[in-house]
Amino acid sequence: MLGLRNAFGRVPIIPRQHLHCTLNSRLYTPRVDLSRILWSRTGDARCKSSTPEVPKSGHIEEGPNESLVFIDNIFPLRLSFLLRLTNLPFFTDPEKVLQKLLKQLHDDQRIPAADPLNIAQRALPSSLSLQVKQIVPRLREGGAYAKLLHDQNVSPPDIEAALQDYLEKSSPKPWFNPFRSIGSHLVRGRPWLEDLQRFPSLKLRVEFLPSGPGIEAAELSEEKLYTLFRTYGKIADIKPQPTGSKDLPKYATLYYRNIRDAIMAKNCMHGFVLSESEGGGKEGTVLKMVYEQKAKARFLRDWLMNHPRIVIPIVAALVASVTVAVFDPVRTFFIKSHVTHTFHITENKIYSWFRSQVTRANEILTFKHRDNENAGLSVVWDDRRGIIEQIQTWLIETADTFIVVQGPRGSGKRELVIDEALKGRRNTLLIDCKPIQEARGDSSTIFAAAREVGYRPVFSWMNTFSSMIDLAAQGTIGTKTGFSETLDTQLQKIWQNTTNALKELALEGRKKDDKDSELGDDEYLEAHPERRPVVVIDNFLHKSQDGSVVYDKISEWAASLTTANVAHVIFLTNDVSFSKSLSKALPDRVFRQVSLGDCSPEVAKRFVVNHLNADADEGSKGAEKASLPSETRKDLNELDGCIDILGGRLTDLEFLARRIKTGETPNKAVHEIIDQSASEILKMYILDISSSSSNGSSSSSRPWTPEQAWLLIKSLASTPSLRYNELLLSDTFKSSDAALLALEQFELITIISQNGRPHSIKPGKPVYQAAFKQLVSDRVLKARLDLAVLNQLMGIETKAIDKAEAELSLLGGLPGQPREVRGRVVWLLAKMQASQGKVEGWEREGKVLKEVLAKEY
Repeated sequence: MLGLRNAFGRVPIIPRQHLHCTLNSRLYTPRVDLSRILWSRTGDARCKSSTPEVPKSGHIEEGPNESLVFIDNIFPLRLSFLLRLTNLPFFTDPEKVLQKLLKQLHDDQRIPAADPLNIAQRALPSSLSLQVKQIVPRLREGGAYAKLLHDQNVSPPDIEAALQDYLEKSSPKPWFNPFRSIGSHLVRGRPWLEDLQRFPSLKLRVEFLPSGPGIEAAELSEEKLYTLFRTYGKIADIKPQPTGSKDLPKYATLYYRNIRDAIMAKNCMHGFVLSESEGGGKEGTVLKMVYEQKAKARFLRDWLMNHPRIVIPIVAALVASVTVAVFDPVRTFFIKSHVTHTFHITENKIYSWFRSQVTRANEILTFKHRDNENAGLSVVWDDRRGIIEQIQTWLIETADTFIVVQGPRGSGKRELVIDEALKGRRNTLLIDCKPIQEARGDSSTIFAAAREVGYRPVFSWMNTFSSMIDLAAQGTIGTKTGFSETLDTQLQKIWQNTTNALKELALEGRKKDDKDSELGDDEYLEAHPERRPVVVIDNFLHKSQDGSVVYDKISEWAASLTTANVAHVIFLTNDVSFSKSLSKALPDRVFRQVSLGDCSPEVAKRFVVNHLNADADEGSKGAEKASLPSETRKDLNELDGCIDILGGRLTDLEFLARRIKTGETPNKAVHEIIDQSASEILKMYILDISSSSSNGSSSSSRPWTPEQAWLLIKSLASTPSLRYNELLLSDTFKSSDAALLALEQFELITIISQNGRPHSIKPGKPVYQAAFKQLVSDRVLKARLDLAVLNQLMGIETKAIDKAEAELSLLGGLPGQPREVRGRVVWLLAKMQASQGKVEGWEREGKVLKEVLAKEY
């Protein structure tokens, strides 16, 4: 080595102004061209203008007396991440950015240590008389190729040894990696300068290619590979191609311990031709080096993806837990606010004061009209004072059962409970079952139930979305994921949150210094029933024939409230068969029941008169008192007869009072009400059904026929009540009470029970008695519907005759006419005669009815 240095002598360091950098973006990688920098023995340096360019093939060609070395650790490897950013709209060409940065570092004289070209210059010993023809940086690999021109008497291995000896002694280190010195090795292969998306890796794939077409390449052994590649760094492992693999070309995999050693091996040995003497086969073997990205260990992700039956339920449970932890406290807060009317503006003290002042100053009619209505209802409440006090007494008693207020529609159940029995009570929750039951679809039902109790936020649309996910997962893995929840589950969540809110309100006023502070929460609520909130469930069993899921969940939730002493529960219902539904939730309890009927004639008259006089009181001003309508109107003497017809239903009485206020006489107002009721009956129970049954599309949508409804109307028009069992004996009802129960549900009739069994049948409303009479008095309508009833009856008798004829034909086929069947034959003949007599009589009646239809309008 000393002789080599003496032969070449020493030369000074070349000034920076003799370094010329050419960055051509069209090449495969950024290239810096130091044009023929020459160190001479005399110490001068000459720069030539001619610059050899790298061919577009991506290979660096070597001429005579030229050698190629690879210098490592010139650029930071972390810089290569910029080259991966090729898909960003604002950063489409990262190589140009790096080229500009490299040029700025080279042109800036103030930071020589940061210039990669200066680092490459320091890696070459100044003692060698070498001509550096070209330097090609490899930014993604952190190094550069240097093409050197040397004398003929100097071999490339001698240059490699001199460079390594110099670097070992001087140990030049870049500023970005002070713990690793610059390394250099002779390039033995034919490097390929490509700009593909291939980045350095510890894993190298060595492929064995033939040196020409039709030549077979040799597969190197592990020992041979170790001998060739160990010089570039420590090898962790060598894995040959798996036995039996048919992949071509043959290959082996090298695992280096340091990524820069793998880079050095790849750049120095790519394209190296292994001769026959070196084990490359008869014609030689070409080594092709390729980086292989090490497969990242994704055991957790792979396990999660391969076990969906375990993972998806766990994810669903986690989502549910997070939802409970985050949203449940918020929902409980809103439910409490809804029960206590915190955000209701009408309950605000400032608003109440402002309203009273404005009312006193301007005499707003809206508020006075409401007082007048209360004044009219005061007569009814005075009559029902005993019922109101009974409900208030039940609310301060310890009894884990329901309070049920049952009465027909328009009997004032809701006003009696909310406005009178619970007047002044703060913690009251009113739940109307009507919008919940009438909602279409699970999402609408969930939203309606949540709105009734103030449950928010509610994501009702998530039920549909999760059902779609569950359906897709079931088609994929064969089982449901558990994401979707049924309507029962969703309602259960709403009721459970409501229970928590009600319990917090019941315990809100409890103090630590109370005399019963040592009691637990359940014992405290049991000992103080007056502290419990009141839940009023209105319109219970409304349209229950459409489905009982909602009512079952509500009754179960109400039972849990009462048995846990969390709240009092009051049911308001029109259905007389409520005990059947509620007994499922509380089978071992006796309900506290209040039945509201129609007002007595005296109370009904006072109700109407008070409504009329209230407007007169409102219109009086100053000291002058106006005369009351009950004193001035002469037509009010008709009121007694009108109330006898109209009955004591509050909605009908209020309708009558409003018509009288407009100037109508009581008789005219009652006739208008009767006409309206008759039209409603005709439309709801007869005409709509008959028109739909004519085409057969929806004749079975309701469990009664027009003939059954008309038979009831015609029978009740002549008598105020019917015997229940006598009506079932008629051929129209066929001993089935399903139609009667359905008509009671739709309020055409009212079934009166006695001793726990149906006793009699009355009109659904008192005014229906007069409406029935008016319908029957219509000759054309009566003839049409009677004819329909007769046709139905004749159809029944005709079927009976056909059945008897079939049986007689069967008996007539017996051989010898046995004596034992004579009695049966006589009975069948008598039955056929009776049925035939009925059919003939009905045909005569039908003929008369057809004449009516033909002559009258």
